[in-house]
Amino acid sequence: MPEPKPQRKTCPRCFRPASACICNWICSIANTPEVLVLQHPLEVNNAKGSARLLDLCLQDSRMLEAEQFDEQLLTGLLQANGKQAVLLYPATTQNEAVDLQHEAPEFVLQDYALANLRLVIIDATWRKSRKMLYLNPVLQQLPRLSLQNMPASHYRIRKAHAPDQLSTLEATCYALMQLEQDEEKYQPLLQAFDGFVGQQMGFRLK
Repeated sequence: MPEPKPQRKTCPRCFRPASACICNWICSIANTPEVLVLQHPLEVNNAKGSARLLDLCLQDSRMLEAEQFDEQLLTGLLQANGKQAVLLYPATTQNEAVDLQHEAPEFVLQDYALANLRLVIIDATWRKSRKMLYLNPVLQQLPRLSLQNMPASHYRIRKAHAPDQLSTLEATCYALMQLEQDEEKYQPLLQAFDGFVGQQMGFRLK
């Protein structure tokens, strides 16, 4: 019988193969609103995914992995410590709303203290993110924050269906900029993302 192949060494911090470690790009950012990333299982081991770098850089963040979450568990996480959860997600079209059980209430920033906000991010492809929204009705009930007039994405390693479709990391950065009204604070994270993209493109050229 052939000998088993030796297992690749994995970085204990970013959980990637040591040869593809992304820890060099980690920068610590003290985000004011807490960030909760709900990651689709197909994104967990995706080398092109940006959510892991985002989570490592933000000082107040958490990641959970599932397509459909236990409703009681998810409700508890969204309401933990009395914070108000806000879902980062585009406005639902009339056709899409037909399949939803709940209509998202309007989010007005002036109604909330920044430190009392929990920004909820769905880390998935556009198609999978819509499915996660449908499968988790509690997410449909959250006030929704939509990004508009965004710059072109720097996510050159993954195909987008439109120029303004952003990576999870980019979208979260712009949302935090909008909430905190501070663009400079998150520039180091966007620069780190550029380095991460460059690293991934280097692997493709080898």
